[in-house]
Amino acid sequence: MSKLSLLPGKPYPLGATYDGHGTNFAIFSEIAEGVDLCLIDEEGCETRFEMYDSVAHCWCGYVKTVGAGQRYGYRIHGPWDPVQGHRCLHSKRLLDPYAKAISGQVQWDPAVFPYHFGDPYGAPNTADSAPFVPCSVVINPAFAWGDDLRPEIPLHETIIYELHVKGFTKRHPDVPEEMRGTYAGLSHPAAVDYLKRLGVTTVELMPVHQFVHDAHLLERGLRNYWGYNSIGFFAPHNEYAAGGQLGEQVNEFKQMVKALHAAGIEVILDVVYNHTAEGNHLGPILSFKGIDNAAYYRLVCDDACHYMDYTGTGNTLNMRNPPVLQLLMDSLRYWVLEMHVDGFRFDLAAALARGLHEVERLVSFFDVIHQDPVISQVKLIAEPWDVGEGGYQVGNFPVLWSEWNGAYRDTMRDYWRGEPAALGDFARRFAGSADLYEDTGRRPFASINFVTAHDGFTLRDLVSYNDRHNEANGEENRDGSVDNRSFNLGAEGPTNDPGIQEVRRRQQRNFLASLLLSQGVPMILGGDEIGRTQQGNNNAYCQDNEISWLDWENMDQDLFAFVQRLIHIRREHPTLRRWKWLSGEPVGRGRRGDIVWFRPNGEEMNDEDWDNGFARSLLVFLNGSQIADRDAAGGFITDHDFYLLFNAHIEPVEFELPPDDQRKTWARYIDTSDPGQGEGKQDINARDRIAVDARTLLVLRHVKP
Repeated sequence: MSKLSLLPGKPYPLGATYDGHGTNFAIFSEIAEGVDLCLIDEEGCETRFEMYDSVAHCWCGYVKTVGAGQRYGYRIHGPWDPVQGHRCLHSKRLLDPYAKAISGQVQWDPAVFPYHFGDPYGAPNTADSAPFVPCSVVINPAFAWGDDLRPEIPLHETIIYELHVKGFTKRHPDVPEEMRGTYAGLSHPAAVDYLKRLGVTTVELMPVHQFVHDAHLLERGLRNYWGYNSIGFFAPHNEYAAGGQLGEQVNEFKQMVKALHAAGIEVILDVVYNHTAEGNHLGPILSFKGIDNAAYYRLVCDDACHYMDYTGTGNTLNMRNPPVLQLLMDSLRYWVLEMHVDGFRFDLAAALARGLHEVERLVSFFDVIHQDPVISQVKLIAEPWDVGEGGYQVGNFPVLWSEWNGAYRDTMRDYWRGEPAALGDFARRFAGSADLYEDTGRRPFASINFVTAHDGFTLRDLVSYNDRHNEANGEENRDGSVDNRSFNLGAEGPTNDPGIQEVRRRQQRNFLASLLLSQGVPMILGGDEIGRTQQGNNNAYCQDNEISWLDWENMDQDLFAFVQRLIHIRREHPTLRRWKWLSGEPVGRGRRGDIVWFRPNGEEMNDEDWDNGFARSLLVFLNGSQIADRDAAGGFITDHDFYLLFNAHIEPVEFELPPDDQRKTWARYIDTSDPGQGEGKQDINARDRIAVDARTLLVLRHVKP
């Protein structure tokens, strides 16, 4: 390596770009007085090259014969002046913010910190961090994509499945052991075929950007399982690769996407662009801090030694700075164009929208995305809140964006647990939450509906535990949400009581049926369809073990079959997944609107009924002949009519269909009290009253006049 020489390079593209003959290196730093490129050999020894200054604060250089698999890093010559927001230390070897692959993990030696423990505001710690930090890796971008095509599922036809790359296959008996918990494991036919059989259209992968395991977790024998601690926005996390960490992870990720696409399944990434793993002023120097701290991070206006923290993690990226905005946009385009992903879910997205202090809808980030010909064409989903003042922004994101609908989650939980809440709230959430999204020009698919997600109880635990049980996290059970509220099931946790077990199973079916029959985009937490439990842990972010991994040996086969059928029904019937708002307005003389709400006695709901917080039963009519959609030939689509009979009471309730429908024939289509009930069986003479069991959702499908 000593015979190599650095030649003048190009300032764009940033990062390490291999051209088949050598590699161009380029890095941005406005504050740097000099930049050293460090090429690292197999023994960990460095060869340093002084990079060329260039335009727009980009430092660059070209090295012949250096290619894929070469490890590298940077050292910055620049000011150490934390009071002014500058934290350059030449003794710290830094990751490339544009690294396409990263090798190794952080080892929490004092050398990775810029200060001496016990004196954080004193003289800097100039110990060399190189032996304790990961390396950036040059990759060869070539990959045989063949005839890979994006499934391009319309949003109103989308069914999202949130999964963890490692946890999904780590215990899968049909995946070879050496592939379990990896990108290769997720692309294995056993994993892909399961997703295809289930019927979901889209997988949303929890963070796969290279992330860091926090020191305080490792000290307790734990790990950052969820991965919301990014350090490399272009690099797929190396621990999820079965084949190696010197670029192999990139090809393995691409092969996973290719396999899922071949099965007609989209891939969405849960991305964390709001902060990095470098934490606050007491955190380590791994990359951005040492390159140009004041450029990359939001600093306190009159106290640049400290960081603005809208994320609860210690720092917030400075989206107001054009080079940082460019970094994020380059990252997004890279994952779409080079890695072929189909969209993104943005963690704590309100933090990205912050201008000065208040959250602003039309800041540069959203403007640039809407104008980008690549990113504007993929699925964009926001987690519409952060932890700062005014950070709860459900319903306030612009067109093109869908949002995790926390109001849907809370309302559905309250309804089925028997909390006193107005039926009007339930109806609005079931019908797509027009009150949140219609005024912004969006459609029902702006609402990503969910009952459970990675952050909180699994569905089985939601109906089995009144309180969190996070003792394994080592925080004396103080972490995680405290607001579950009792389901009044008579016991907590595992039980042998068959009555309680049946109520819990039914409640799981109620939630899943409500989710998959609601307007909007349903999102299922991976494992809920097989009865996954975390033993009451509702904050398993640090549990990289059997608490979090899917237990395939003990899957609830009956629940899987029920969810599989629900998904099939949703995909088969456009009445259940409309792309326009349900208005309820009648069309033509004597004809009903697309949705009508009735009391159990068959009389239409009035204003007083909607305000009744203790009414737990209602009847919903969905008009299959009033679908605002067209088929491929341009003709209007028609479908079956449906009645949905909701009973959240702890006692059975008798329903009566409205008089004009009593002469028609209806069939039980879904019955959460009897999941074995097959389609078309037990035709109902609607002139009779229809008994609906306690805590049950019954769906009737119109069969014939």
